Amino acid sequence: MSAAQVWSVDPRTGEQRAQVAVEAAPADIDEAVRAAHAARSPLADRAVRAAFLRTAADRLEEARDRLAAEADAETALGLPRLTGELARTCHQLRSFADVVDEGAFLDVIIDHPDASATPPVPDLRRYKVPLGVVAVYAASNFPFAFSVAGGDTASALAAGCPVVVKAHPDHPGTSEAVAAVLRGAAAEHGLPEGVVGLVHGFDAGVGLVRHPLVAAAGFTGSVRGGRALFDAAAARPVPIPFHGELGSLNPVVVTEAAAAERAPEIGRGLAGSMTLGCGQFCVKPGLVLVPSGEPGDRLVSSLSEAVGDVADGVLLDTRLRETFVKGVAERAALPDVTAPVTPGAGDTDRTVGAGFLTVPAARLAAEGPHDLLLEECFGPVTVVARYDSDADVQAVVSRLPGNLTATVHMSQEEQRGAGGAAALLAELTSVAGRVLVNGWPTGVAVAAAQHHGGPYPATTSTSTSVGATAIERWLRPVTYQNTPEALLPQELHDANPLGLPRRIDGRREQL
Repeated sequence: MSAAQVWSVDPRTGEQRAQVAVEAAPADIDEAVRAAHAARSPLADRAVRAAFLRTAADRLEEARDRLAAEADAETALGLPRLTGELARTCHQLRSFADVVDEGAFLDVIIDHPDASATPPVPDLRRYKVPLGVVAVYAASNFPFAFSVAGGDTASALAAGCPVVVKAHPDHPGTSEAVAAVLRGAAAEHGLPEGVVGLVHGFDAGVGLVRHPLVAAAGFTGSVRGGRALFDAAAARPVPIPFHGELGSLNPVVVTEAAAAERAPEIGRGLAGSMTLGCGQFCVKPGLVLVPSGEPGDRLVSSLSEAVGDVADGVLLDTRLRETFVKGVAERAALPDVTAPVTPGAGDTDRTVGAGFLTVPAARLAAEGPHDLLLEECFGPVTVVARYDSDADVQAVVSRLPGNLTATVHMSQEEQRGAGGAAALLAELTSVAGRVLVNGWPTGVAVAAAQHHGGPYPATTSTSTSVGATAIERWLRPVTYQNTPEALLPQELHDANPLGLPRRIDGRREQL
């Protein structure tokens, strides 16, 4: 039987655009992984891989118009959004090149012998080495920033780990085009094309995570798919790290004082955040706690007006649309749930309409059918839970699953420490990896202090997939004891020939 064809599909019409590839057979997966494994030695040179990352960014920028057009045809995300996302992707590649140049990620620590210590300390020299081949699972909603050239790939390459990417079926043509650009950039620096592998097909996902030469995996997608791969990674004869981003509700709490101070502004901001990209952001605010009474009513009225003005949009594929429409209907059918602006199917069989649901917060305070409202619904919808007291808020927050983000909107007085603002922040910190004050979670800056992760099911590890520290996922520490300098890696020589940041005998060395 011949392999299944992989087609590029236009989500606006459902029509097949072009055959892109074929689904990978086990032999294809093995070939890609072995080619990546063979690329480890050429990638070991830090100067080469930093230059490779910068060249990759340059070449992606040169191909910007062509790549953005291809991605728009496959995702319907729009050229402005995609052009911006590609710029972010290039910035991310260059940022990791800077991380490689600096060298602090190697975490070099040297302790010289100390016979007077109890127990005596031998000569100990520690740094970090790359794990090996990394399997990257591309996301549907970010065809550039969380796909072939996205953060998992950039951070893995920066760590010295070749990658094999499992392309997402929503943008196979874009994936092939980006992979070709990366391979061309690799060739410019004498790196083999196998340093960035690409495979297609559902079975390829499981095949990759089970391949004995794959040393770690990075995933962005659904709870169901991510958990299956996570379990497969753990069930291997030799388990491997699986860094998965699975799902997030991204709760928002609006204090009564904040609603009284600026209800219309908050309502409009919420509308913009929950409908951005047709609600297809992993950090979309999916549950918003709003006070009962007049200030909260004004906020809901502002939200209704702003969401009502949002045009119908196209989701990434038919399956997502069907899941969204079904999910909204199931939630709207629950007792005491209302829809001031009805979300769901749009004017055509390809579009969806934005909207929101309301429910008394007390319905979420105890286990029951309303627990469905505490699960992510991917698309342009949010749930507004109206609370009567701080106890209502605490009861709901205590039942939340792990999240990527949690947000609180507070008044100017509360920002100065009045009321229970500090206690509320502490409660939200227990359920999220990034806590915001008076902002919106959509928009994840690529910065050294960024953390894009959170308690399960937001992610399966404590690491971040965005920011400089994302590189740590693909490294492991090694210590050499009483090893002659002639046998040590240059990174651990006393003279520090590579000019690396180091900690020597307990003190940070000044370069």
